Amino acid sequence: MPLTGPELSAPVDLEHLLQCGLQTNPDDPALTAETGCLTWQELAEATRRLASAYLGLGLMPGNRVATLMPNRPAQVIHNLACLRAGLVTVPMNYRYTPSDIDHALQLSGASLLVHHQERRPDIARCQFASNLPNGRVEFSDGDDCGFAALIKKGDPKATFPVLPQNSPACILFTSGSTGSAKGVTHTRETLGWILASVGMAFQLTPDDVVMPGSSFSHMAATIFSLAGLANGTRVVVPRGNHPDELLPLLRLARPTVMFILPATLSLLVRDHDTVREDFESLRVCFAGGDKLSEDLEDEYTQLVGRPIEEGYGMTEIGHAVTLPIGCSFRPGSPGKACPGYEFSIRNEAGQELPCGLEGRAWVRFPGMMAGYWQHPEATARTIVEGWLDTGDVMFADQDDYLWFHGRRKQIIVHDASNIFPQDVEQAIVKHPAVEMVGVVGIYDRVHGENVRAYIKLHKDGPSVPTASELIQFSRNEVGYKAPEEIVFLDELPRNATGKIDRMTLKRMAEEQKDRGVKRENSEPAL
Repeated sequence: MPLTGPELSAPVDLEHLLQCGLQTNPDDPALTAETGCLTWQELAEATRRLASAYLGLGLMPGNRVATLMPNRPAQVIHNLACLRAGLVTVPMNYRYTPSDIDHALQLSGASLLVHHQERRPDIARCQFASNLPNGRVEFSDGDDCGFAALIKKGDPKATFPVLPQNSPACILFTSGSTGSAKGVTHTRETLGWILASVGMAFQLTPDDVVMPGSSFSHMAATIFSLAGLANGTRVVVPRGNHPDELLPLLRLARPTVMFILPATLSLLVRDHDTVREDFESLRVCFAGGDKLSEDLEDEYTQLVGRPIEEGYGMTEIGHAVTLPIGCSFRPGSPGKACPGYEFSIRNEAGQELPCGLEGRAWVRFPGMMAGYWQHPEATARTIVEGWLDTGDVMFADQDDYLWFHGRRKQIIVHDASNIFPQDVEQAIVKHPAVEMVGVVGIYDRVHGENVRAYIKLHKDGPSVPTASELIQFSRNEVGYKAPEEIVFLDELPRNATGKIDRMTLKRMAEEQKDRGVKRENSEPAL
């Protein structure tokens, strides 16, 4: 039988997303940032004005509006305005290069681009940005930009059409870990279900303060900000996901719920004079986007006095697994299925597996994506008979806790044994000299694949280990899974969501063009 989360009764009504805050505390802060705050009433007016102004530009419901924006309250206002006007948001990662921008604009068929003025040189290098049907709108951190002018120009009393629930609401790009980034399409209904599940899973109320510590162009920050607003919860908007941005807001805004990336958490805990009192306001702090190392979990627990939670989600399905409020914490598990979600753990033949056996995780949820934009073949491969193939390997224990083991496509097959990169990475990063590690498999005609570890060392580490020393250290931790080769890099590549980019590492290995190597790039296993 599938594992099921608590029952979810209805999706969030996107037409009236701000209603709870407006009815409960209209003059209280709804959005907080370094530059100030907006009350619920001010946020609602700005939303109506911008929605009216967008339609005044000639945009029609269903048109796609792309953004290239850093974390600012303006991104949240834009999302809300597009929902009111029936426009489809297409947020682009602020780290996108001109070629990435062109790919997103072309694939989505965007009619308008809203971008920060500091990206003007990159926009000028784009093929499609200068030929959009409704042009471009520039944003800056002052009040004299085109974006601010649009808000002032809009009608605060405008009315808007009610759209069908199956109308597209947003196109969110995957991180491209298995090829070119695909446009994950969520409708007004599927997005509403995701927001309802998040609100129920974290029991968000008007007494809460939510701070998403990641880019607001990604799924996690998008759904946590909108779910917070839907429940009358104040949302804190950091200017970025660096500890220098998060720590002051953690101390001043006193959030009760915070989402954070593991890489950011590592810097926050280790390098910024953070103390236990900084986390006292939090009733929930969870990390997502990548696997936490055991060392980082231990360091956080020692600092804060309680463990950090992990979550599991995908752009295609939203936030699907978390530790239910009041349930006991189990290190290494992201928790149980969130409200409305069903999980089925299956073998490669599609047969459901009993608890304790790992297999491929399939998910069913009324809020899973409608499909990949303009890519029906990929959609058909991913959604089969109402179930979405996550491509992730998991198992469930006897108490319905789920345990994530890795991506099926990233498994390394060495002498017919399956090796998960995360297992090796967690072992190597325990070495005091290692700051970061990414593990991939490289072809070997005898063994099938060998394990190669790309390693970034701490700049001020106590010692500089050799590759042989790290290989032996790994053997002591994970035995046969230890790498045959070590490559030292000055920096490890990251994908658009900030995760270590194993796809790029794999490509580097295949092309034999490793760059930034500090020492001899490989040593044979002893």
